[in-house]
Amino acid sequence: MRRRHFLSRTAGMAGAAALGLTGCGSGEAADRNVTLKVLAASYGKSVGSSIVDQWHTAIRAFEKKHPAITIDLELVPIGEIERTLARRVRSGQAPDIAQSYVFADYAGAHQLYGAEELFSIPAQADFITSFARAGEVDFTQYGIPFLASTPRLFYNKRLFERAGISGPPTSWSALHEAAVALKASGVRTPYGLQFGPEAAEDEAMAWMLAAGGGCASPSGYDFAREENVEALSWVRSRLVAPGLAGSDPARFSRTPAYAAFLKGEVGMMTAHPVLIKAAEHARLPYGHAAFPRRSGGTAPPLGLSDWLMAFRRNGHRAQCGAFLSFLYSKQVATRFAAGQGTLPVTVSGSESLRAQASQRPLWEFLDQMPKAEFPPVGRSSWPTVRDAVRRRIGQAVTADGNPRQLLDTLQATAGAAEDAADGSS
Repeated sequence: MRRRHFLSRTAGMAGAAALGLTGCGSGEAADRNVTLKVLAASYGKSVGSSIVDQWHTAIRAFEKKHPAITIDLELVPIGEIERTLARRVRSGQAPDIAQSYVFADYAGAHQLYGAEELFSIPAQADFITSFARAGEVDFTQYGIPFLASTPRLFYNKRLFERAGISGPPTSWSALHEAAVALKASGVRTPYGLQFGPEAAEDEAMAWMLAAGGGCASPSGYDFAREENVEALSWVRSRLVAPGLAGSDPARFSRTPAYAAFLKGEVGMMTAHPVLIKAAEHARLPYGHAAFPRRSGGTAPPLGLSDWLMAFRRNGHRAQCGAFLSFLYSKQVATRFAAGQGTLPVTVSGSESLRAQASQRPLWEFLDQMPKAEFPPVGRSSWPTVRDAVRRRIGQAVTADGNPRQLLDTLQATAGAAEDAADGSS
């Protein structure tokens, strides 16, 4: 994994260093007693729910090291985190640090500290390049990646063996053949296509990338490109129409898909590394492989992350920097990620995790991180577009669906969202 190069930002970094930020993780912020309000997500009984313990362990260790800084942690359900944060910001009660799926609007409104204002130069350079750049708005990083993932194709080894399949598919034709064999052997859902409303954009983008497409380019959204049409058309005709993707893939979402996989009802599906511990706990014989390109080989990996951000409103730049620098230090970041079944987003954290034999199941996920490609999370319009994808993408693969028409509709929606975002800036 390559460390980030910041030659183009030397001047900005030098200014940050002049403010004393190179010491913000080692006591510089302890000049006065401050309480930092941190708004973060809880996950209830879902896979990966141990995050509450991870937060409290990290906070206790930080407060012991920084007795002048108290962390006031508020946890809200993951499904409410975006709305809760937006409501707090509108009412003038922005927290000091918040977790969310989105950050671009707050960055565009100049409400956030840039990463160079929070981290020392070596600490900022430690972020894996692909994830750090995904957190940028106008070439400045505001979104700090957190709970990262690069999904892979999980498969049930027992079901594969029963169906006479020797290993994971390495092309779409092989994936289709495996799904046919799984169905013939009695598997209810050979491929768990997750086009339901929970996170359909992740599934859709995995297929688009594997066909050579994607939903955006540097110049804007690009839903209607021919590769995307071909990807959805293939899914519709080769998986959904012959009943190889379950009874209603347009409504099948990530959480029920994970549950069905753990029950042995799904032969293969894309999933996050958080599924590993659950599968091991269920004593499910699983494997995982890179998602295949259409014509064979490894598809570009999809990068996903929640984001932390630090708000300017309360003026606690140094204290926010101290806490975040601690949270992303090698030991803490590694323990947080390993305990949560996610991936550390720093080079040092990844190297530390890779040195642990007990974390071997995560190594191939780590290998994908430098090459990860992201949805356009740095665009203020993305939340609107993302929600449209979640509501509509399943229509493209129904019996009367029209992939080209659906993608044209999403492109029009994206254009209108961009215009609205530009008009409000």
